[in-house]
Amino acid sequence: MTLNIPADNSLPEPVFPIKMSIGTRVWFAMRHQITNPSSLKSLFLSVSGLVLSVFLWFLVTEYFKLPRFEKLPGPLTVWREFVSHDPSFGTSIYTVEYYKHIMWSTLRILIAFGIATALGVPIGLFMGWNKVFRDYSFPILELLRPIPVLAWVPLAILMWSGREEPIIFLAFLASFFATVLNTLLGVESIDEVYFRAASCLGAKPRHIFFKVVVPGALPFIFTGLQIGMGVAWFSLVAAEMLSGEYGLGYLIWDSYVLSQYPVIVIAMVTLGLVGFLCSAAIRLVGRQLMRWTTRGEA
Repeated sequence: MTLNIPADNSLPEPVFPIKMSIGTRVWFAMRHQITNPSSLKSLFLSVSGLVLSVFLWFLVTEYFKLPRFEKLPGPLTVWREFVSHDPSFGTSIYTVEYYKHIMWSTLRILIAFGIATALGVPIGLFMGWNKVFRDYSFPILELLRPIPVLAWVPLAILMWSGREEPIIFLAFLASFFATVLNTLLGVESIDEVYFRAASCLGAKPRHIFFKVVVPGALPFIFTGLQIGMGVAWFSLVAAEMLSGEYGLGYLIWDSYVLSQYPVIVIAMVTLGLVGFLCSAAIRLVGRQLMRWTTRGEA
């Protein structure tokens, strides 16, 4: 790895050997972010915001007990339940059931998101590349996309037997539309000059597609993947509330029915953390595949 040290002694972006694997590149990128002064400042501000939010939560629920908030569990109550070896409501960091819920939700998301990516990215690329195909398919996409995921629940249950398939289908559906639309917008955002330049240099259509269209659309594709991951979690939780035996969505709804309010907050925070890690993983991979879009540091 070679480094070019600027005059102001700020840490530069690492330059990786061509043969270095993506996993190794991600590792070096993470180490660079950790040791970067601007990243440390950003991390400090982020942590400060979280601490302030928890403090405000404590004030309105446990200290002042404001109206409309007095029935909500405070952070101390939730924390005691979360770290208890013998939790009052049966769910804590030491219980096996807690990790089963995380495992089932994560597995469903990975399957739904994987299928949505495998289908949505090629379809979006082809819609942007081929005007005839776009004219055929775009009206269908725009007709189905605004339909809320919950409206698909009866049809999902009719189409798919068992408990898992409808849940995965609903999570896939939301992620699929976001991925297709962002990929299409990515292709449409490419300047026409690049197509003309490639054609003048004798590039064939397949070369233009793989050397111009795909790289040019990558920033929009990864933005769509992040959005798709978020809406997939949203849809998954809603589906698990309606049909499921395990999962964070099922845990939230079951805890509400049983008036186990601290468990609701535990499941919600866990859901947010897992969703954040999934989106962060997508961003890391995207940065390594699109290093030309990284802005240089002053």
